Amino acid sequence: MATTKWSIDPTHSEIGFKVKHMMFTNVSGKFGTYDASAITEGESFDNADFSFSADISSVDTANADRDGHLRSGDFFDAENHPKLTFKSSAFKKINDGEYELTGDLDIKGVSKTVKFPVEFSGIMTDPWGNTKVGLSIEGKINRKDWGLNWNSALETGGVLVGEEVKLNIELQFVKQA
Repeated sequence: MATTKWSIDPTHSEIGFKVKHMMFTNVSGKFGTYDASAITEGESFDNADFSFSADISSVDTANADRDGHLRSGDFFDAENHPKLTFKSSAFKKINDGEYELTGDLDIKGVSKTVKFPVEFSGIMTDPWGNTKVGLSIEGKINRKDWGLNWNSALETGGVLVGEEVKLNIELQFVKQA
């Protein structure tokens, strides 16, 4: 069977995250510039191969000072590590519409294997004749596993920035001709 290439539809996708601030509220952010693709056997996403990259300079938390700090050496070090990348090693069907995505996430020059649950929304044709697929990924990582260690102690106890990063990723891919 022939392979099929799928490209990200950035107008219908979002790469979002949340991190605890001062131990009790979440700060949300997203990456505005990214690329992703998938390779499948025909249109079956069983065992699909995914790759993803995001430009660190596009991190956006709706606060310019915070975004600048995230791009600095205290966090992502965008000057020396301009992209974060992901390359899948497995995409396994669990149940109808439920998959597990495994692969290597590289941030700031550190690569770690991660697993995320994926909701597969299915394949459909849009009003303009494009074949599309939708995926939702919600997962968690510990930022310190990738050397994103900066923090500040609070006078009342605890720290300014939580270690756990919650990922909220909505992807829409379009089949390439």
